Amino acid sequence: MSAEFYYGVEVFLNGLMAGVMYSLVALGFVLIYKASGIFNYAQGVMALFAAMTLVGIQSGQIPFSHVINAIFGTHVKDFGWTVPALLAILLTVGVMILFAYVVERYILKHLVNQEPIILFMATIGLAYFMEGFADLMWGSEIKKLDIGIPQGGNAWIEESTAFLGGDNFYGFYLDTLDIIAAVVAIVLVASLVLFSQYTKTGRALRAVADDHQAALSVGISLRTIWVIVWSIAGFVALVAGIMWGSKSGVQFSLSLIALKALPVLMLGGFTSIPGAIVGGLIIGVGEKMFEFLIGAPFLGGATENWFAYVLALLFLVFRPQGLFGEKIIERV
Repeated sequence: MSAEFYYGVEVFLNGLMAGVMYSLVALGFVLIYKASGIFNYAQGVMALFAAMTLVGIQSGQIPFSHVINAIFGTHVKDFGWTVPALLAILLTVGVMILFAYVVERYILKHLVNQEPIILFMATIGLAYFMEGFADLMWGSEIKKLDIGIPQGGNAWIEESTAFLGGDNFYGFYLDTLDIIAAVVAIVLVASLVLFSQYTKTGRALRAVADDHQAALSVGISLRTIWVIVWSIAGFVALVAGIMWGSKSGVQFSLSLIALKALPVLMLGGFTSIPGAIVGGLIIGVGEKMFEFLIGAPFLGGATENWFAYVLALLFLVFRPQGLFGEKIIERV
């Protein structure tokens, strides 16, 4: 095989890795939509908020420090200590659980049985509030997230595959962070599928999504279920925030990763956890291979910016429920 062929294989593998990163964000959308019928516009901002909170706790930053300094004329910044990565992650999980309780207590409980558009508009408001609150709490500067995950090309894979393409090929370049993200995503999806299908709480989540009133009538606590599902989505947002934040830094543009999750959801289906992964892989591989085979040689490049949305548009035309989504038939 020629070196060009193996470069194509490398592009394909990097597409798979990119797809996994997209899927981590899409999972949060699927979880909340599957359990409550709400399209959570704030999921991307939740990933940003979780990553900023993790960095703030880990570095010992004083929350609202620049607000305190502006009001009282002080110069406080941090507590003077650092928190171990594992403990900082656990504390951030606690913050996201508290966030889920606050969302249920002050927003969702007042919107039971409201129209989906009202719930969607509520999450838009929540997204803008969280973004502003994160700015006040931790500051708007770009932050470095380092919890010990290795980054850069995997030397072992490069050395082990260098012989494949002769003198013009130097081995597959795969980022170690992307490989770890793929493993984490596989474990996370397997755990969520088992939880959804084989636990009492998981079945209750699906019942609430189908019909709020029916779920209430059989004794399912809607408020408890919403706290649980938003807590799980907060944990997934934290995982996505860690991976994306480690890769590109923690900055406010991190919230825009939600836009890349939308085509993933359209392909995989809004109600399917495995579909979020499959959709992410299709988008990741599709945009990389299209750029490699067609975009760069014939269209001048930069096709990755729009390829996913064109593909999603085609799916909306021919299969609007996605590959794994539930086809809803309404009888009138």
